[in-house]
Amino acid sequence: MIPFLDLLEAYREFIPDFPDLVDHLKRPLPVYFRLNTLKIGLQEAKSFLFTEGVEFKETVIPELVKVLHHDHSRPLISYHLGYIYPQALSSCLPVLALDPQPGETVLDLCAAPGGKATFMAQKMLDEGFIVANDRKRGRITSLLSNIKRLGITNTLVTQARGEHISLPYSFDKILVDAPCSGQGRYRVDPVTGAVKHVVRGKTNLPAIQKALIKRAFDMLTPGGTLVYSTCTLNVEENEEVVHFLLDKRRAYLTKFEPPVESSPGITVFKDKRYDRQLESARRFYPHKIDSVGFFVAKIVKPGTEKDTS
Repeated sequence: MIPFLDLLEAYREFIPDFPDLVDHLKRPLPVYFRLNTLKIGLQEAKSFLFTEGVEFKETVIPELVKVLHHDHSRPLISYHLGYIYPQALSSCLPVLALDPQPGETVLDLCAAPGGKATFMAQKMLDEGFIVANDRKRGRITSLLSNIKRLGITNTLVTQARGEHISLPYSFDKILVDAPCSGQGRYRVDPVTGAVKHVVRGKTNLPAIQKALIKRAFDMLTPGGTLVYSTCTLNVEENEEVVHFLLDKRRAYLTKFEPPVESSPGITVFKDKRYDRQLESARRFYPHKIDSVGFFVAKIVKPGTEKDTS
């Protein structure tokens, strides 16, 4: 537990309706279920949830429902059958930005526990080829379990440090959902005003993130697309990392039109200025989308087929 305003006061200048954010974070994180259309149709899945006593409402993402109520004391058969995957709304957004298609080759560099990798497989109709990588053996177990439970067959799981991974081929599309400080997940204790969060060590996260995004970009085919995302509000872990890539590689940002409210990326923060292209990145704030806060940047590697204007 640490004081809330000490953490986020520095972001007041660019977070819209900052007092509303403070109020919103006193509520529990909402629960969402992604419906797995590889195993069941959308309407069939909704009917199945209804028979299990789950109250929900539809969202702007067709495959996602917001759970209003369900009995936590009873296991959901729909979960064990692989019909649903609990996933935050904002966690789906990097996949929508990447827009993987059937037949493409895709890499998820930091894949465990598998929410985004399995959503990509769903979008690809379980066709094409996904490499789902993670560095930690314990997390690989949950990744493999989710892939199997959801009935996915187009995904190869690897274990390697993403910064140093070496594979004998390049990829059409790559997702780097980077390890981060997780500030988008913070919730405030309504009594003490302190922030409930995951305590992290002294790891230099921006250094790791910069190494990951550079390695991922180098594995793209010409004309390929890279999506960099985090669940933090921290500028040093978001805009500064993408700015680093733009400075080190011939890359450019392209616009992503999300289905929920968003704000542009930051180009000036404190005494630092970032590439103007970062206005095309999207920031998603918890009080605006009723989910985890997120950052998403869609990056293209120039190629003969792509517009580099």
